[in-house]
Amino acid sequence: MAKAQARRPPRHYFSFRSPYSWLAHRELTEHHPALARSLRRIPFWEPDALSQKLLTEAGGSFVYQPMSREKHFYILQDVRRLTRARGLDVSWPVDRDPHWEVPHLAWFAAARHGVDAAFTDAVFRARWLEGRDICDPAVVADIARDVGADPDEAAGAFDSDTYRAAGVEALLSISRDGVFGVPFFVAGAEKFWGLDRLAPFLAALDGSGTGPAATEAPPAPVGPGEHADPGHAGGCG
Repeated sequence: MAKAQARRPPRHYFSFRSPYSWLAHRELTEHHPALARSLRRIPFWEPDALSQKLLTEAGGSFVYQPMSREKHFYILQDVRRLTRARGLDVSWPVDRDPHWEVPHLAWFAAARHGVDAAFTDAVFRARWLEGRDICDPAVVADIARDVGADPDEAAGAFDSDTYRAAGVEALLSISRDGVFGVPFFVAGAEKFWGLDRLAPFLAALDGSGTGPAATEAPPAPVGPGEHADPGHAGGCG
């Protein structure tokens, strides 16, 4: 099993919902563009009822735990610090009943046209710098049109059997890799969660990193009745 896992290409799990995913994407594309192009990118999102049903039927599960109110407020402060340090003027979006299949399944439509990288850039920019509602199909259609994808195909991807199936494959990969938050990177058997784990991930790809297991204690088990909210400053989980 370990050898089979080692043969899988390095993976980068991202979510348009996550500010840390956005910042990790910027770090990769601006400072490591060749690697950014070569990594296998896999969208991560909280599945709706239909995606959850299809995932369960396929034998997968989704391990994400909603964050606490306290962690949410911490992230607001932390992201403000991180963006100011990078000279970015973040426009924090207000999510009202978001449907995350809309932008994330649209990503597969963009990938079909070979413009997934441009689509990723544009969706992150729309959400975090322009404050647009990326769960609005009309917004997704505008973005798709701008980057050279079919706007109707992208905007309606959440209602497409083809892209629902592609989404289930992504969710199954999330399940296999035990992804509980984003950004999340996998290099062979090594896993790295968070913006602040990007450098160790890059080192692991170079063969010079030891990975987190050699330097960090495992998390304490969650006791009966406790709520699991694993987290640190560099990831949404």
